[in-house]
Amino acid sequence: VQLQASGGGLVQPGGSLRLSCTASQSIFGMTALDWYRQAPGKQRELVARSSRSGTEYAASVQGRFTISRDSAANTWYLQMNALKPEDTAVYYCSAYKWRTGTYWGPGTLVTVSS
Repeated sequence: VQLQASGGGLVQPGGSLRLSCTASQSIFGMTALDWYRQAPGKQRELVARSSRSGTEYAASVQGRFTISRDSAANTWYLQMNALKPEDTAVYYCSAYKWRTGTYWGPGTLVTVSS
């Protein structure tokens, strides 16, 4: 399964961006659809997850970011509002399938700066 993320860019603090991740195959059977990020000098961290159990968010983005999916389009999204400079990172989408493994997209850079 190949993943392609898009939607990154430069935004001012307080602004919004929406990231998209499209899979080359159906996401219907995926156990979890995730967004991770990695800031310079830091470890990759889970930002948001969509699974059959619902959605989960990192404490740092709770209330500002929303993960959603469009299964018919094999796509999931990360709506990011009220962006802060500390949200600057390379964002990666991933899809986890139980007993199969995790698929990763190539990453898209989000820069929050005035």
